[in-house]
Amino acid sequence: MSIETALKRGFDSVESPPAGVVGARPRSSVKVRRLETQLRGLVGKAIEDYRMIEEGDRVMVCLSGGKDSYTLLEILLGLKRSAPVRFDLVAVNLDQKQPQFPEHVLPEYLSSLNVPFHIIEQDTYSVVKRVIPEGKTLCGLCSRLRRGSLYTWAAENEITKIALGHHRDDIVETFFLNIFFGRKLKAMPPKLLSDDAKHVVIRPLAYCSEKEIARYARAKDFPIIPCNLCGSQTHLQRAAVKHMLAQWEREFPGRVDAVLQSLKSVTPSHLADFDLFDFKGLSAKP
Repeated sequence: MSIETALKRGFDSVESPPAGVVGARPRSSVKVRRLETQLRGLVGKAIEDYRMIEEGDRVMVCLSGGKDSYTLLEILLGLKRSAPVRFDLVAVNLDQKQPQFPEHVLPEYLSSLNVPFHIIEQDTYSVVKRVIPEGKTLCGLCSRLRRGSLYTWAAENEITKIALGHHRDDIVETFFLNIFFGRKLKAMPPKLLSDDAKHVVIRPLAYCSEKEIARYARAKDFPIIPCNLCGSQTHLQRAAVKHMLAQWEREFPGRVDAVLQSLKSVTPSHLADFDLFDFKGLSAKP
C-alpha cells in the first residue's frame, strides 16, 4: 500500500481528543471531512512523489502557531497512524521572545494531542529589532536565525527530516519574488538538502492551497498565535506578489496551480542558463 493510499484511508479511524481541553477538535461535518480528505490526499501525493518520509525517519515538525504548521502536524499525525512505513514525530517550536507571546498555548495544545514536543527558547526577536533599521524588512535575518536554531536542535536530537509548513502558494510566491526582485529563476523546493548537507527539509503541504488550509484551520479551531514581528509588515514584497496572484486567480481560476505544475516540468534547453545547457556547443548535424 502506498503512503498516499494509506493516508486517504487512515483518517476515518482517528479519534478526537476529549472535549474541554485546549485544542480539542470539534466533530467534523461532512464538508470538513471532505476537505480533510482532499488535503490528506494532496499531502500523501507530495510525500510519495518526492519520497519525503521513509522507514525509521525521525521527523521534526516545526510548529509556529500559525494555520499552516497546525495543519501540517494534524495531517502527519494521521499519516503516522496508518502509513506503511514506521516513523516518529516531534513537534518543535522556537519561542523567539516576542512581546506578549502566549507561552502556554502551544504546550497545552500539544499535550492535549499527546504528541512529543519541545520548546526552544531563544531571544531572536531582540536581535532582529536591534540589527534591522525601523521600516526595513525583518524576514531575512529572522529566517536565518530561526533556521540556525532549528538546525542545531535537529542535529543534537537525531532528526532525519525537518518538516516545514510551506504550501503551494508560498512556493509560487517565492518563484515570482525571485524573478522580480532577485533576478533568479528558482522557487521553494518540496524537498531540500541544506547547504552543509546535514539536514533534509521537506514541505508536505507543497500541493495544498492556502485557501483550503485556511478553511481547514477555521473548521478545526486551531489556537492561532499571530506573528507580531514580520507578520505586521504589510509593505513586504511578498504581500504585493500575493495580491497579484490573488487577482490572477480570481480572473483565471487555476492559474496558481498551473504555475506550480510548470515548476515540475522544466526544459533547460528552452531557457537561457548556459550552466544548465550547452548552448555554445549546440550545432546542427551534417
